[in-house]
Amino acid sequence: MVATHPLWQAHHDDLTALAARGRIRALLPRRGRDFASNDYLALSGAGRLREAIGAALARGVPAGSGGSRLLRGNDPEHEALEAEAAAWAGSETALFVSSGYAANVALLATLPQTGDVIVHDDLIHASMHEGLRLSRAAALPVPHNDADTFAATCAQWRAAGHTGRIWLAFETLYSMDGDCAPLSDLAAIAERYDAVMLIDEAHATGVFGHDGRGLAHGLDGRADTVVLRTCGKALGVEGALVCGPAVMRDFLVNRARPFIFSTAPSPLMAAAVREAIRICVDEPQRRAALAALSAHAARLLTPLGARDTGTQILPLILGDDARCMRVAGAVQAAGFDVRGIRPPTVAPGTARLRVSITLNTTPADLDALATTLQDSLT
Repeated sequence: MVATHPLWQAHHDDLTALAARGRIRALLPRRGRDFASNDYLALSGAGRLREAIGAALARGVPAGSGGSRLLRGNDPEHEALEAEAAAWAGSETALFVSSGYAANVALLATLPQTGDVIVHDDLIHASMHEGLRLSRAAALPVPHNDADTFAATCAQWRAAGHTGRIWLAFETLYSMDGDCAPLSDLAAIAERYDAVMLIDEAHATGVFGHDGRGLAHGLDGRADTVVLRTCGKALGVEGALVCGPAVMRDFLVNRARPFIFSTAPSPLMAAAVREAIRICVDEPQRRAALAALSAHAARLLTPLGARDTGTQILPLILGDDARCMRVAGAVQAAGFDVRGIRPPTVAPGTARLRVSITLNTTPADLDALATTLQDSLT
């Protein structure tokens, strides 16, 4: 790396150390066939979304909100989206926020109170961990997808004499491992211990469930359930929807700093999300096609060492950071956009290729990728 001004020497040294460990990151342009994005249903370029945005512009919807939702930034498009999203999800209310990251920070930092405890899966997203860091509640980690330890942790906390609320924080589909939470077991635990579930459906929204509502769709409407559905992955646009009881929404509007002090999302994005939800309802063939393509990918890639997760995310764990990036580079050079994932995003010793299946590719693309991977791994 090039020399730098003394004011920035410590930062320069930190980056140099990352580079020496094979962990330096850089922004790369889109190139090659898409096996890296979260645009699972290929909605980001869908004609219906372009038309919806064009129609919104034609009827005078502004590009920017001009302020926070509590000032002048609350647009009729936001409220129309929230009403439609709640009806779609089957929840009492929905709140549209700028991103899934901001929503998770708001949920974990705001809803649990002093004297409460958040029992969370070890592999929850960085945004949830940031919310934990800001929360007034205690936090207790649980080994990944271990429902028995979730239950035991709740029981031990109560047995120690604590009387606060228990909050269970987990994802339904984990973005780096591609596996799914034991949802029915966790819902039963929540009921047994009078707990509230904070459920991140980022990678399941649009892909699974009735009308694309996600893996947790059967839990919406319960008083003990708050579901985060992001809009920047399978829905193809941006923002996030927090779905749950009306009191939850009102509390966030009054207490959640990431919501109160952020400029509201673009009203055009609200219009686009409304259309994306309608596409999920109108075009179930997209989910069927993605499921078929994911199954084809599993047949091809599991013999090469990828995990057959039963979802659209297939990790190929290589372990060593440098080897992971060498293989990723070889695959990218052959025209396939597969990204290497290294610590701290994943645990040390588990660097991996994250193969993401989207409708931006074809079975023939998968066949070619498998051949290239086989050659690159040897």
